Amino acid sequence: MLIALPVIGMLARVPWADLPALLTSEASLSALWLSLRTSVAATLVCVVLGVPLGLVLAWVRFPAAPVVRAVVLLPLVLPPVVSGLALLTTFGRRGLIGEQLQVLGVDVAFSTAAVVLAQAFVAMPFLVISIEGAARTAGRRHEVVAATLGARPTTVLRRVTVPLLGPGLGSGIALAFARCLGEFGATLTFAGSLQGVTRTLPLEIYLQREVDPDAAIALSLVLILLAAVLVLSTHGRSRTAGARGTQVMR
Repeated sequence: MLIALPVIGMLARVPWADLPALLTSEASLSALWLSLRTSVAATLVCVVLGVPLGLVLAWVRFPAAPVVRAVVLLPLVLPPVVSGLALLTTFGRRGLIGEQLQVLGVDVAFSTAAVVLAQAFVAMPFLVISIEGAARTAGRRHEVVAATLGARPTTVLRRVTVPLLGPGLGSGIALAFARCLGEFGATLTFAGSLQGVTRTLPLEIYLQREVDPDAAIALSLVLILLAAVLVLSTHGRSRTAGARGTQVMR
């Protein structure tokens, strides 16, 4: 009830008659399109960097593993504004790396690239946790047995590893993408709020809350529907992938 009642309360305030006009305004469409593009890009960054990292944390024993895991999980407990400030002091014009990038003519802060970096920074832990948990649960024994029986590494990856890690990977991607869609504080601090460049859907909702509450509620409905569809579809795929993985191992 704690979770359902606020959602129901907001749905009761949705201006259904004016919904098409509110959602098709130039500002709304621009923010929605930017959020989708940057969230997809940030999720791809999380997959490329997070999947290998999750596998290393699950399968490789090394002394610095607890430190690496703590650093990876840090964005989960940091306030988003602090995360944005950390990115700004690193990649900003006077930042640790941003100053050198500025010499090369690369300006990261307050750009669309900054939005992607902010979203990837806060969403990466969700993917790493999912992959590490799935890899620890599956273990390496199935891959070892398959290799012992003469299976090639590509065959082991395709027939054994992917089916076993599929549910965890699907859940991790869904959580990371949803976190990217809902990111607000780090994006505002590091990327600002420039329409068509850095103003994502959460930022547009925040601005419309003061000017046009009906528009803010309508845009919030879009985020809720996107999240619901994503979670439901991923849950179904995860169960199917888990069943296939079990069938393959049998």
